[in-house]
Amino acid sequence: MMNGENHEPRPGAPGPESGAGSAAGLSPASSPLLVVISAPSGAGKTTLCQQLLAARPRMTRVVTCTTRPPREGEREGVDYYFLDAAAFLKRVQAGHFLEHATVYGYSYGTLKSEVRGKLRQGQDVLLNVDVQGAATIRERAREDPELSRALVSVFLTPPSMASLEGRLRKRGTDAEAVIQKRLGVARQEIAQWRHFDYLLISATIPEDLRRMLTILEAEKLRSTRAPAPEF
Repeated sequence: MMNGENHEPRPGAPGPESGAGSAAGLSPASSPLLVVISAPSGAGKTTLCQQLLAARPRMTRVVTCTTRPPREGEREGVDYYFLDAAAFLKRVQAGHFLEHATVYGYSYGTLKSEVRGKLRQGQDVLLNVDVQGAATIRERAREDPELSRALVSVFLTPPSMASLEGRLRKRGTDAEAVIQKRLGVARQEIAQWRHFDYLLISATIPEDLRRMLTILEAEKLRSTRAPAPEF
């Protein structure tokens, strides 16, 4: 399931009714990445995504769809595409979503057209999703050469459950029962780390960002993505 990272999308982002866009005009050297980051609650995923978007101008988030009503200050097409339940279901049935899920009674979904459109514009795409959403995206990528070529998955986690519990308590926002529930879910999520391309053990914010940038630079240099040398 996609988690909302409310950052301004780049101009020209396709709306919920648009197609996938065109690859025309891109040079052969263009090899954008579809970067999927997952983490248990409290691991620092939101902060890392914010830092990553600030550090890489050619990286962008996608605007997701939701059936949740807009909160004060949220804008259609900027923060989310706000749909009613019937319209959301119609999109599910039509296969428009790369991944979707229901959280606390509201549905959220990542449009295939949003992801493909940005990749074909030459932009690296950042998706902040839970492990279920990441698994769905990996499955879709196995059937889609374009997504498979772009996909890079990273699992971010503190070094231990004790460290994660300390972070959750430090936030001071959750009751004890909520903390214990989050820790229970986290144990199940962390067990999935082997299914990701990279495991990033969280340290400090600057160090997490440095390691993440190193991963992306290495992925850009893969022979399957790098432009061929001229002879």
